[in-house]
Order: sequence, then structure tokens, then C-alpha cells
Amino acid sequence: MGKGMKAGKKPKNRAPGAGGGRGGQSDMQKQLRQLQAMQAEMEQAQAELAEKEITTTAGGGAVEVTINGNKEITKLTVDKDVVDPDDVEMLQDLVMAAVNEAIRQMEELTENAMNEITGGFGGMGIPGF
Repeated sequence: MGKGMKAGKKPKNRAPGAGGGRGGQSDMQKQLRQLQAMQAEMEQAQAELAEKEITTTAGGGAVEVTINGNKEITKLTVDKDVVDPDDVEMLQDLVMAAVNEAIRQMEELTENAMNEITGGFGGMGIPGF
């Protein structure tokens, strides 16, 4: 037992929400409201992100890809000089490189937007964040 504590006595400074007090219930309601507000902000951010587009290139601009926030290709441009029937693999590699870079950048943009809302809260294993 700690200094100054008698048998059968409970510590006075209990954590909020630890039960027994009225403060625990209001703290839970406050946290619920905060989570609901955060969820609404996240939904708004996701809607805004869906409308954004990112354009990347590969091969010095020979291949250009544009994707939207839903990670859907909205535009693909291939310079006619890079089309070589004897080297289809190079064209395939350029397209893949441009698409993968566009996806990477969109994921980074999305992660940064969500971290602004959650303050990094998403990495704590809470479902839906």
C-alpha cells in the first residue's frame, strides 16, 4: 500500500471514464462527438481527394499518365516516337513506371490529407481510421 493509504480506501484521483463518476459518461460523449466530427472531416477530405488528379511521366515525357483520387487512369498519352513494334517491352515498362508513380503520389497525397485530420491517429489500429 502506498504512503498515506489505509486499507479499504480508494485513491481520489481516478482516471476519467474509470467508472463510478458522472464525469466518465460526459467524457465518453465528448469523445464520441469528436470521433464523429473527425469522421465527417475524413469523408469530406475523401470526396475532395476523389476530384484531384495527378499527372506523372516516364521516359523523359514519352509516356504521360493522369489518375484521379480514386486511383483511376483518366488520361494516358504515349509519344508516337516511343512506339517501336520491335521493342514492345520498353513501352510496357514506361507505362508501368508512369502508372506506379502516379499511384504512389496519390497515396502519399491521401495519407497526408488523412494525417492532417487525424493527427497521425490512424496508425493506432482503430478501425475506419
